[in-house]
Amino acid sequence: MFLFLIPLVLGFSFSLASAFTTVFSCRWGERGGSIITIVLRDVLGIPVWAIGFCLAALTPSPVLFAPVVATHVLGWLLVGIGGLIILAALVTIRARAAMPSTVDALAQDGLYAHVRHPIHSGTLLEFFGLFIIKPTQVIALACALGIIWVLIQTRLEEQDLLQRLPAYREYMQRVPRFVPRFWG
Repeated sequence: MFLFLIPLVLGFSFSLASAFTTVFSCRWGERGGSIITIVLRDVLGIPVWAIGFCLAALTPSPVLFAPVVATHVLGWLLVGIGGLIILAALVTIRARAAMPSTVDALAQDGLYAHVRHPIHSGTLLEFFGLFIIKPTQVIALACALGIIWVLIQTRLEEQDLLQRLPAYREYMQRVPRFVPRFWG
């Protein structure tokens, strides 16, 4: 019943390890550090945890609440908005998303002018949406682990960004982490 946890946790672990671009670059050079980060996140991390989510969705589990049309619409809306946020953020940072390096420029335009981690914000929306679409105990567990992973991943990435981008400290003070400020 809990076999989905193996790829889920393994994928999250690989993704967490990808947050050490500066460490990898210091040890194996700029190009080597970028390649290690890419392999950990894009080859081993995201695809493996996505497989874990697929297995969780296929695992029989008690339903926590009876979904209705409105919950399905809301869930798919959250997944869609999350996906659009992720896509817009990736368009803004372009190659920096695919090949992070210690010589990257700080992204401060587009969605990054309003939140420091729009990709993580979109991912959180998608996790909430997935749970609303399929409100089973197994999906609740997978989404809860996903939320914990995003929070830890964000912390680790911020530590890495503070090391490789001197302007990041001021940016952290000025721009909120996940949710834009709609006031002052």
